[in-house]
Amino acid sequence: MSGTDSGDKREQINLAALSVEQLAQIKQEFEQDISNIQDSLQTLYNCKAKYALSKEALESFHPDWKDHQILVPLTSSMYVPGRIKDLDNFLLDIGTGYYVEKNLESSKDYFKRRIEYVQEQIETIEKIQIQKNRFLNAVNGVIEIKQMAALKQMQQQQQAA
Repeated sequence: MSGTDSGDKREQINLAALSVEQLAQIKQEFEQDISNIQDSLQTLYNCKAKYALSKEALESFHPDWKDHQILVPLTSSMYVPGRIKDLDNFLLDIGTGYYVEKNLESSKDYFKRRIEYVQEQIETIEKIQIQKNRFLNAVNGVIEIKQMAALKQMQQQQQAA
């Protein structure tokens, strides 16, 4: 087999063969992974919402707004007054300090594509989260079985003594 074929195979772990301590460590790692995934998902949901708000703002744009006074954000808490001069050219922040100038329809299309892309990422990460939750539940189940077996064994030893 080639090196890429072996990379596609998943490693299978017999949970029943592991000690409770090893299972607890695996459980902790999966809980941390799930927490990180939830943080990532929240970031993606926030990003999608910002793109949706930007697209919504462009869709509510009216051609009769020429020379309309607006507040222009300089930071998240500082705004300066401004006037709309050009009704068909928009400056879009595409990330890491880069901006691109697009017309109204291209701007709407840009935000539509970004929303779709972020949604695809959300769906991919949600599938990973489901898999990790299933594995975590399996680990929890094996830990519970092992703890019950250990408790039963202790009770039997106490009865024998």
